[in-house]
Amino acid sequence: MVLIGAILIRNLKKNNIMGKDLKYKKILLKISGEALLGEQEFGIDPKPVEMIATEIKKAHDLGVQIAVVVGGGNIFRGMKNSSKLGMDRASGDYVGMLATVMNAIALQSELRKLGVSCRVQSAITMNKIAEPYIRFKAIRHLEKNRVVIFAAGTGNPFFTTDTAAALRAAEIGAEAMLMAKNGVDGVYSDDPRINPEAKKFDKITYDDVIVKGLKVMDLTSCSLCKQNNIPIVVFDFALENSIINILDNKDVGTLVGDFS
Repeated sequence: MVLIGAILIRNLKKNNIMGKDLKYKKILLKISGEALLGEQEFGIDPKPVEMIATEIKKAHDLGVQIAVVVGGGNIFRGMKNSSKLGMDRASGDYVGMLATVMNAIALQSELRKLGVSCRVQSAITMNKIAEPYIRFKAIRHLEKNRVVIFAAGTGNPFFTTDTAAALRAAEIGAEAMLMAKNGVDGVYSDDPRINPEAKKFDKITYDDVIVKGLKVMDLTSCSLCKQNNIPIVVFDFALENSIINILDNKDVGTLVGDFS
């Protein structure tokens, strides 16, 4: 454990990041459930969980306050799976929320292995495995240098985990929301995996994302960030050191904000 920490600190010093003024001091990291799939078709693969936890630790070691929202699509997708099972949308969304709790606990366990103090807060009360979501308690955890993982979305059906991420970012006063994508390194005019002519944006406004209907995030999430002036960075989490490069003000992914 000590050796891992020493190696990470050595790498940060090598990259001249430690001691510099960071672009953001408090962030909300949104991770899709699919990021935990790895090579599997279903469930949680230990390898991506370990990679994600390691990248979070690198930023945590810089003194950045980090909150995380993780989706549940690797286990259950409310809208898609509920119709297959003959469930109503609300019931399906609740099952999806429970999936996010499983992912949150898995990520918490991996972070604890790396020596990172961490708490899971759930919007659906389940006291045996997670704290209930309490805004001021979450902020206090962050002030005590603990990573906080927000599970169970907003606790309400019909809202995505993207929207939950934007809501929690606003509630804790995050300076930015970082949206980790799988194999896509930013916001494009079209799906680059289907259309090779799709254009990548280095910067784009909230309004352009909404008006153009770009499917990089839930539009309610984008609107919430716009209302609260929270910049969004969309990036590919598979690229090593992405988070600390964003914190170091390097050009990573696409910045969504108000550039007027």
